[in-house]
Amino acid sequence: MVLPVIAGVDGSAESLAAAQWAAREALRRDRPLQLFHAWNWHPRQEDGEEAMAARRHLARRSLREAEDHIRRTCPDVRLTPDVQVEGPATAALVKAGEETDLLVLGSRGLSGFTGFLVGSVAQGVVARAARPVVLVRAGEEAADEHLPDRDGNASTRTPYRDVVLGVDVGNPCDEVIEFAFEEARLRGARLHVVHAWQQPSAVALGPGDLGLIDASERAGEWLGYLTAVLRVWRDKYPEVEVTETVTEGRPQSVLVRAASGASLLVVGRRVAERSAGPRTGPVTHAAIHHVGCPVAVVPHV
Repeated sequence: MVLPVIAGVDGSAESLAAAQWAAREALRRDRPLQLFHAWNWHPRQEDGEEAMAARRHLARRSLREAEDHIRRTCPDVRLTPDVQVEGPATAALVKAGEETDLLVLGSRGLSGFTGFLVGSVAQGVVARAARPVVLVRAGEEAADEHLPDRDGNASTRTPYRDVVLGVDVGNPCDEVIEFAFEEARLRGARLHVVHAWQQPSAVALGPGDLGLIDASERAGEWLGYLTAVLRVWRDKYPEVEVTETVTEGRPQSVLVRAASGASLLVVGRRVAERSAGPRTGPVTHAAIHHVGCPVAVVPHV
């Protein structure tokens, strides 16, 4: 069974950008695209047959608008029958994510999420989804994935911008690394792999620890570890050009800076049960709130 790429739509500018990005991604993956709409029901909402009909009308209008937009901008994509369901929206989207190759949602970044992606709903989806989720900002267009032409103008005929991958050398994850290599391969793009490291504090040093190692020497060690982690993936994807960067600093800040000018940022989310419930983690949280390019969040064990 060929799983589709699913785009959550609600009529907002963010969801239209997400649907358009999802259509391009579906073509790259040779997958069909499915448009999905969910709405939350609240106790204070008017109930009854008339209210339900109104909600269904708004859902159909959002779906038709997204479909018309995609057929104009990406006519070659294969569209499967769309889906509309009544919420809770988080649960509906998480369930949809179990039956998809990739789930794509719209995002407003720091100002939160719009439509059925209100506040904690979007973060809940990212924190709970079993498959990768991509968040796309409003205004994202096909040319934004590509380098400008010789005159500095936007173009879709130029090479793709880098795919950026954040890697924790101390705990690398195959699912996240493979996802990033595959995305770079699909685009014919360069993969820029980033690792952030921090000097241990004097308090953290124990007896016999070397606390006076030169920063450049320590950076060289981290680069060696990163190169070793990526060796098997370079062999598996020989056609993908890879650059490696190790930078001293907080991982959140380093990754946000590295993603500037990228076509896609790939980060991981550990699927570990916590007493406080699912979380995105500080690096992923910073990425989905502060990075301007599309962000792919890949769950892993």
